[in-house]
Amino acid sequence: MDVSKLPNYHPVAWDTRFEPIALPDMFARTAQASPSAPLLHFLGRTYSYSELYRDARAFAHALKARGIAEGDRVGLFLPNVPSYVVGYYGAMMAGAVVVNFSPLYAVEELEEQVADSGTRLLVTVDVPELYATAEEVLRGSELETLVVSSLSQMLPRLKGIALRLFARSKVAKVDYRADILRWNDLLKQGERSGGQLPTVDPQSLALLQYTGGTTGTPKGAMLTHANLSINAQQTAGLNPFGDPANEVFMGALPFFHVFANTALLNHAVVTGASIAMVPRFETKQVLQTIEKYGATGFPGVPTMFQALLDHPDLAKTDLSSLRICISGGAPLPGPLREKFEAATGVRLVEGYGLTESAGVVSANPYEGTRKPGTIGQVLMQTEVLLLDKEDPAIVVADGEPGELALHGPQVMQGYWNRPEAAQEVFIEHRGKTWLRTGDVATMDEDGFLQIVDRIKDMIAVGGFKVFPSQVEDVLVEHEAIKEALVIGRPDAYRGEAPVAYVTLETEGQATAEELRGWLNARIGKHERVDEVVIRTDLPKTMIGKLDRKALRAEVLD
Repeated sequence: MDVSKLPNYHPVAWDTRFEPIALPDMFARTAQASPSAPLLHFLGRTYSYSELYRDARAFAHALKARGIAEGDRVGLFLPNVPSYVVGYYGAMMAGAVVVNFSPLYAVEELEEQVADSGTRLLVTVDVPELYATAEEVLRGSELETLVVSSLSQMLPRLKGIALRLFARSKVAKVDYRADILRWNDLLKQGERSGGQLPTVDPQSLALLQYTGGTTGTPKGAMLTHANLSINAQQTAGLNPFGDPANEVFMGALPFFHVFANTALLNHAVVTGASIAMVPRFETKQVLQTIEKYGATGFPGVPTMFQALLDHPDLAKTDLSSLRICISGGAPLPGPLREKFEAATGVRLVEGYGLTESAGVVSANPYEGTRKPGTIGQVLMQTEVLLLDKEDPAIVVADGEPGELALHGPQVMQGYWNRPEAAQEVFIEHRGKTWLRTGDVATMDEDGFLQIVDRIKDMIAVGGFKVFPSQVEDVLVEHEAIKEALVIGRPDAYRGEAPVAYVTLETEGQATAEELRGWLNARIGKHERVDEVVIRTDLPKTMIGKLDRKALRAEVLD
């Protein structure tokens, strides 16, 4: 189906052309146009575009002075703190490639990805857990330099003093030496350094973003400056609300994740908006931040919106500034959307993206026509095919489910040092190269996509394919159920048998047997679950979405 011929419910035309621009140039344009405008609000301190741009240039000069060459990898092992923004754009100004690392990584995970990427210099913060992990990786790997930023120095003056004086256990004791450097010392070195910074080619590599991809093995998705800057422009094109420079985004998503990288950081910078940022998601702090800074938009994952609903302060928080909330990263349950909108009066729309597409692929419109249960229409300049699940060389008939494949300017260049993995996800069709997502989807007559499930998550029951997400969608309609995951358990007769794992809104609100009977009466015979297991919690990923892979590993092991 040709999406360019379908009705368009986004405010920008599908065939809109976007400029491939290097991220340092994108940052420079906004900083020069609006130097005093705020970019970050962080725990009571506001950072302007010009202030962060100046520090990013200093960091770039310091990297160059220390021998970091164009194409070298610079890692960020940071939560949401101002030094992330400086390190991200500053490394790219030096021509380096940024590598994002989750601050939740254990030593082994960080060490493995540092080695795989060839990261030479790593930036972290003096939070004890992060510093201890980074310092151990420095000792046990080929990593050359560790740069440690100070949380207290990023806070408002009195808060910083209080942290240093009265919360010393929350500040790491750093052993500064030749290979462990103070962040501020490095910036001062950069300010003193002369010379020119390189001109960055928009088609050059900007970011290695590690992902499980469609095969579950961590791989570095190679994203260029053009991939990232165009995806930021595509995302900005969804906004129907007028002057984007007046937008204030709630920054609760972690910047190390590709969703936040595009939908928050690069989106803000390309439009001149600001971000009210918190170091990590804490419900009360998020509510206070929305109210204090008048946040207008909130990209998040479903579990964040559920947490807001569950918090007693929601009803007394002024959310009148919020125009839109955007849910991504995991399927948005219909009952959650309905309850959230009823409680807040704020529209909550679902979108979709993946690391290999720089973050964002599609979204439901922020105003006007939307279709709950879908991931909306694709972004401008993005094309889709639905491929046969058994033979991807075949495009399925209109209306039939198939594996979603993408073609667009935001699609990655491949996987770092893994050409064989790239061959598995790229396919040629109609004279173009398409990215196979591993997600099974349908498309309606208006171009709205619905994700049915992931190919690798399908459960084979006696020759039938069961999509876990369809069973989960029915489960969460029950008033007692808060969250649900369905996996396949080995079965000698049928091959696999579906089993549901749920958490309840209130303990004791329903029994497992009651829920099983209720569910099985509402789904197809081959979809019926053998068992419903009630748990106090379900495993979640680092950004808070339900983790079926982790549950399967836990249960089947």
